[in-house]
Amino acid sequence: MLNFMSKMAANHIVKAKAKHTASVIFLHGLGDNGYGWSAGFEDIQEPHIKYIFPNAPAMPVTLNGGFMMPSWFDLYSLTPTGKEDEAGIKKAADKLKDLIKEEEKLVPSDRIVIGGFSQGGALSMYTALTWEKRLGGLLVLSSWLPLHKSFPQALKWHSGTPVLQCHGEADPMVPFTFGKMSAELMKSFSSTNHEFKTYPGLGHSSSEQEMLDIKEWIKKILPPKD
Repeated sequence: MLNFMSKMAANHIVKAKAKHTASVIFLHGLGDNGYGWSAGFEDIQEPHIKYIFPNAPAMPVTLNGGFMMPSWFDLYSLTPTGKEDEAGIKKAADKLKDLIKEEEKLVPSDRIVIGGFSQGGALSMYTALTWEKRLGGLLVLSSWLPLHKSFPQALKWHSGTPVLQCHGEADPMVPFTFGKMSAELMKSFSSTNHEFKTYPGLGHSSSEQEMLDIKEWIKKILPPKD
């Protein structure tokens, strides 16, 4: 019973309403949990897609004075040149890859989208770039590429993986310029299928228009399959 409850606490799942032929794994941001994002994705759910919303473990976060909160890895700053938790990022990426491998038992890698918001998006970007197979897609909201100096040396990225990167132009937490720099670096890795959508007036959050854009993108890259 304990193991079962641990698994239930780790991942919130929105099951496919029809035959399951694709999956979306979406990671929340710092201090958040997967339940809030699951409600937003239920509104744009495609019947053949299962949506998985993992919950980050609680840990002390240096950026927030060592306060304990849900976090995928430690954060020291939110600047392109700031110190980064390399060991923590790589450990979290390995756990996300394990989750992808579990999902691969049900659907192929190229039918799995990974992504996230803010810190969750950062972890998804790093994981995708160090994953050797083609993914169904990479979805990044209000985020940045961590350990960017390790690329292209650490690159295992399959350039055919579609990318949708969204960022609010009024984001006070992860500055728009940081997101744009990350997008330009991603595009340099020969991904010709990279969309960078921007939203005037949007801060560090999502919007109805952004969710509609996500819906259309997912419909395009993960169409129903017999």
